[in-house]
Amino acid sequence: MLKLPNMVIKQTTKRWQPGAVQIILLLALLQLFVTLLTTGFCLSFDEAMWHYIGRNWFRHDLVPYSGGADNKSPLIFAVFGLSDALFGVNYWFPRVLGTIFQSIGIYYVYKIAKHISGERAGKIAILFYGLSLTWHGTGGRYVSYTETYEIVFVIIAFYLGITAKGKMGFFLSGLAAGVGFGFRLSAIFGIIAILAVSFHRSKTSALIFCAGVFSAICFLLMIAAFSGIGFHDLFTYGLADNFGPGSTTDHTLMWKLENFTDKFFYTELILFYPLALVYFFIKRKVDLFVLWLIVEFIGIAVLGKYTNVHLKEMLPPLSLINAIAVTYLINVYKIPVKQVAVIILIMFFPKLLEPLINFKKLLFNEPENAATTCAGPYTIPDEGARKELGRWIKDNTPAGEKVFVAGYGAQVQAYSERLSPTIYFNVTQTDIAKRMFFKELSKNEPGMILVPMFPDYKQNVGPDLRQFVDTLVEHNYYFLTCRDSYNIYKIKRR
Repeated sequence: MLKLPNMVIKQTTKRWQPGAVQIILLLALLQLFVTLLTTGFCLSFDEAMWHYIGRNWFRHDLVPYSGGADNKSPLIFAVFGLSDALFGVNYWFPRVLGTIFQSIGIYYVYKIAKHISGERAGKIAILFYGLSLTWHGTGGRYVSYTETYEIVFVIIAFYLGITAKGKMGFFLSGLAAGVGFGFRLSAIFGIIAILAVSFHRSKTSALIFCAGVFSAICFLLMIAAFSGIGFHDLFTYGLADNFGPGSTTDHTLMWKLENFTDKFFYTELILFYPLALVYFFIKRKVDLFVLWLIVEFIGIAVLGKYTNVHLKEMLPPLSLINAIAVTYLINVYKIPVKQVAVIILIMFFPKLLEPLINFKKLLFNEPENAATTCAGPYTIPDEGARKELGRWIKDNTPAGEKVFVAGYGAQVQAYSERLSPTIYFNVTQTDIAKRMFFKELSKNEPGMILVPMFPDYKQNVGPDLRQFVDTLVEHNYYFLTCRDSYNIYKIKRR
């Protein structure tokens, strides 16, 4: 029978300082240092996609999936749409907002550990979780991604579930879990673990929890409907078109095995394993946190992409397991707490080479890299160059002119502040996407087309898509210039 961990041992030593909130604030500053001081000081590839769609929604009244297709929730598009409405094209607001939400998640991890094993375990959990979130191996710079919001609401749901004293507690837990599901469908795996806990209390508690989840999802669907987002679009772009040939999950078994090995055995994640083994040895059964860890691992394996940010799903249960195991060892073997904290800080502290280099650039006002030449061998421009190319497009096209960037050009598209003639402004190679792409680009010829010259374009974009763009350019466009390994073409005015 599933039981909550119970490892409370009377503590006789004084509480160590600083306090939990102070530690979380320090970790938030560390997170901001990591996430804001990135190469190019600009939107990442995924952030650029969401900013483009969110901007079209808030600035041009083009609702998600009609104003740009991606497989994410409208909630994340709203975050980036708000960012654009408040501050224009920027990368810092979504990351600051994500850091605030992430800090809330750290606080509730502390609350969970404190509820199970006391104040000491809570503070140690803060260190494990807060530091691991800043690692390169867990996508530390990408705090603005959907995983951040989803995980925060799942953590809150866990806390409300294990501390619930009545029906309302389980209902609120379900509401929080439902909002997490609204941000990212992978929340379903955390929901399964919470459901098991509520079912352990009683069947009624489980039903009430499910009612909360269902209520939150229905409320979010109502908001989507009032915003003009159809259920069919939500289902197609958010779920159905993410699987099968040409989708983001379409990879070979060997590719998946290599990425699995890389992410689980060659990243900082291995630092969690020794204490996790200690915890399993002590408990000798599947409790709440072990179940949580198992279902999150299954969720990552089902998706099969094994990206760095996906590993964040496992960090809350791993951090709690490690914190409780450490607390148990401290109390049993009378290990000095401050020494343990220092060891955790040293071992789990993130590598800060890139942020420090970029901080130096800011401090001494070092210039960004100049635009790359168009002489071979052609290379992919870095993030800063793609940002500048987008700004060049903005300066050299009228506001109402549509621009198409072939290949994976989301960052160029976002910084150009120009609409794409197709909702597939960034390459998607499913059958549905290609049919729509051919139709829309034929019907709405853009004023400017950018075609990459670097080899990755031919390697990663199908020949049918490349041939279509080449034929369009050959018949209806003239060569204008070349910048940053892109040939730029303007439409022939008839």
